[in-house]
Amino acid sequence: MASFKTMTSIFPHFSRTTPCLPWRSRTHIFYTFLLLLSLFFLSTSFNQRSPLALALATRLRFAANYLASFTSISSSNTCIVSDVRTNCTLSSVTAVERTNNVIKDLTSCDIFNGNWVLDDSTPAYIPGSCPYVDDSFNCFKNGRVDFSYVRYRWKPFDCQIPRFNGRKMLEMLRGKRLVFVGDSLNRNMWESLVCSLRESLRDKRRLFEVSSRNEFRTQGFFSLRFSDYECTIDFIKSPFLVQEWKISDNSEISRETLRLDMIQGSKYSDADIIVFNTGHWWTHQKTGKGKNYFQEGSHVYDRLEVKEAFTKALKTWAQWVDSNIDRKNTRVFFAGYSSSHFRKGQWDTGGNCHGETEPISNETSLAAYPWMMSILESVISEMKTPVFYLNITKMTAYRKDGHPSIYRPLEIPRTPGMFQDCSHWCLPGVPDFWNELLYAALLISGHDLQK
Repeated sequence: MASFKTMTSIFPHFSRTTPCLPWRSRTHIFYTFLLLLSLFFLSTSFNQRSPLALALATRLRFAANYLASFTSISSSNTCIVSDVRTNCTLSSVTAVERTNNVIKDLTSCDIFNGNWVLDDSTPAYIPGSCPYVDDSFNCFKNGRVDFSYVRYRWKPFDCQIPRFNGRKMLEMLRGKRLVFVGDSLNRNMWESLVCSLRESLRDKRRLFEVSSRNEFRTQGFFSLRFSDYECTIDFIKSPFLVQEWKISDNSEISRETLRLDMIQGSKYSDADIIVFNTGHWWTHQKTGKGKNYFQEGSHVYDRLEVKEAFTKALKTWAQWVDSNIDRKNTRVFFAGYSSSHFRKGQWDTGGNCHGETEPISNETSLAAYPWMMSILESVISEMKTPVFYLNITKMTAYRKDGHPSIYRPLEIPRTPGMFQDCSHWCLPGVPDFWNELLYAALLISGHDLQK
């Protein structure tokens, strides 16, 4: 009873300060959810109103009040295709149904050349709601209270891309296997897609783990099955794409090398869709120095420049794809380099990005195009297998505000000089739009994925 009285005494205060909510808006529903949840934590007598409950209530109330500002952004019809007869007034639903027009519009547009715009819609999934977000990417759980980083949407300059439709994508994936192969940035993308698709399920209990989290920790493999659609979405850890190796010298001391002539694993050649990536691990100290690390056959190079090693590795990957992938049945994607935003150092030398709350607004302030992507583009151009290049480098270069920074898992002490994460991305956040572009790319390459 005391809890009820507390809630009823608080509610009039919020009703006086909260704008009237049009229930047709998904943003306002999300706003109301956070508001009611904060009221619950403020009013509950659970654990004598513990500091944890009060802290969470404060964070939720902050989020609710912040998201209320979305009401000041005027809504407008989202046009995916131009229609001169109606002055571009097609609704997003109508446009998606006109698939042929969407594909025609997208195929003539560089969907990776654009900017980030404020958007009056909720995230693809509620912050903190998806159990498949790694703690390292769960900025809401880890205490980040500014939500500006979820208020932006990627918009190409020359066209409109369809908004992500989870149910439609699941229909496209019915009976299929989609595999992400690469480093932790690809895991960022995999988790984002799984959470976005999960949000569209009527019964979320119909999503099952095929492999355990322990299997991921020990073998670098995680698989989830959407039972109602008979499709699986997997992640396979392979940060270099080529094989990490160990050799022993005459003193029988083992040391690590990287086999530039051998692909790492091959348990996904029969997948229907494969999304590869690599990049960040090639910037680490060991690869950068290139001393007694790169190996071909039994030969270990005394020294090999990292650019040459990267080229050799990608050519090994390309040859494997051309030799092992059935081009008639499997679509291949490669996600480009995801930009980092360390200030005054790198991840292990005091680099930081804490306090960033807005994207870079001036294109001239973006970092130079990564040398790795120029090599990738050259290798892809010579392949027999069609590869759709998800060139996310520019779109991520703007988003200095979207990283976890100091909001690491709670067991990591938040102390001055702590390692900040300015490479990965908060979820929900930037990777959700990589998947929106993947969705658009699937529409371009064959929206029904029929074989």
